[in-house]
Amino acid sequence: MSKSTISFVCQECGYESPKFLGKCPECGEWNSLKEFKVQNPQLKMQSRAPQDIKVHKLSEVNYEEGKRMSTGFLEMDEVLGGGIVKGSVILLAGDPGIGKSTLLLQTALNLSSKKLNVLYISGEESEQQIKLRALRISKDNANALLLLSQTNTDNAILAIEETRPDLVVVDSIQTMESENLSGLSGSVGQVRYAALQYIRAAKTLNIPVVIVGHVTKEGMVAGPMVLSHMVDTVLFLEGEKTTGTRLLRSLKNRFGPVDEVGVFSMQEGGMEEVKNPQEVFLTQNREEGPGSILVVTLEGSRAFLVEIQALAVFSKLPMPRRVASGIDYKRLELLLAVLQKHARLPVDTMDVFVNVAGGLKLSDPAADLAICLAIFSSLKNIPLKRVVTMGEVGLLGELRNVPFLEKRVKEAKKLGFTKIISPSYYKSLAQVIKSLD
Repeated sequence: MSKSTISFVCQECGYESPKFLGKCPECGEWNSLKEFKVQNPQLKMQSRAPQDIKVHKLSEVNYEEGKRMSTGFLEMDEVLGGGIVKGSVILLAGDPGIGKSTLLLQTALNLSSKKLNVLYISGEESEQQIKLRALRISKDNANALLLLSQTNTDNAILAIEETRPDLVVVDSIQTMESENLSGLSGSVGQVRYAALQYIRAAKTLNIPVVIVGHVTKEGMVAGPMVLSHMVDTVLFLEGEKTTGTRLLRSLKNRFGPVDEVGVFSMQEGGMEEVKNPQEVFLTQNREEGPGSILVVTLEGSRAFLVEIQALAVFSKLPMPRRVASGIDYKRLELLLAVLQKHARLPVDTMDVFVNVAGGLKLSDPAADLAICLAIFSSLKNIPLKRVVTMGEVGLLGELRNVPFLEKRVKEAKKLGFTKIISPSYYKSLAQVIKSLD
């Protein structure tokens, strides 16, 4: 007879407890433990002789590096480390409406056009909806892409075992459910069970599986945190919904680097690669007026120029406004304090607005100097024409070197910029502002 086991699992870290706890002892989160029931069939213990277990030396293990499967997107292949590895499990996460399903459907169409069998399992859309979206992306009506609209995890696994495709796309893991567990789809138990079944199928059948995952309002992958640990690769698609720019980042990759980034543009016909990021992040025919400056940022191993705009106007409010788009708000407040203390700028009476052109979110410390000079340029109404900056600003107003400075300078000079402000020429922020004032 089967016996049901009740367990409480933390949605943040995956900690399991036989009873309910208000606070998770592992991660310290409150009210994060959720109940789910597992139907465990009676296990028949079979005695195994010690000689059945054989330990192998590392030198005795035969390994042949298999060929990677190209996605049809050079940007995506670079993020994955050269393509999709057979038998790997990839988790693609991102905000709703950011383009996850569109990117994976295009990838599936690219591979199926190369005579590869691709199974697209959708729990969110019907087969007719997928067909309609595929016709909008690709005009090839005779495409051999395999479709399955299914929310039952066990039935989806049976379909994978029967068809034995070259690639499986699951959209999404939060819609999958099984009768072997209690609880609705998206619960901790259902997500863990579905992920485990797909991972087991990928490893035993040597079939790569790409899983789509939703995110919470904090930007984390929805469901148990253990989901990110179970898969081989975690990709994150981000970007502003008001702009078409999309960045594909690798947060975890067992088969490649984790510092690469792919740049895409969402168009009417689907995702398009951006091979030259300057086309997106630099305003075409821009007027080099006050408050605009360029910075060479580094995303992964790629260096490209980004335009930072600032606007400083006199404020009638007792607490002037600080608005940051594309940069950390707290970082902006810190830099404003440095400007007021060491550059003697009256930013305490000014409303300050800072924006990164193109919808890019900058976390590179090399943008500190550019933000400060853009604010200075707007405040003093001094245009900084054909100026490129790079450098981190410390609390004492000093300029600090940034990684790969020579690579950044080389990229700026390659695009025709000769006036470069960096820690190699200046030691402090006050020294830079004095030379420009």
